[in-house]
Amino acid sequence: MQVLVRDNNVDQALKALKKKMQREGIFREMKLRRHFEKPSERRAREAAEAVRRARKIERKRLEREGF
Repeated sequence: MQVLVRDNNVDQALKALKKKMQREGIFREMKLRRHFEKPSERRAREAAEAVRRARKIERKRLEREGF
């Protein structure tokens, strides 16, 4: 990952880097890797995330259709 520093403005470059890392999911990945997660816990977490995503998509679809 690369961010250009323009006019020695490190604060702006840091802000851009953090935004890129957030979009890529690096912070979330780091948080998950702090402690070992058992494979069964991982499957349960991923299944719950999938359900959450599906409900969110359905909610947005219904909102768009005007229900």
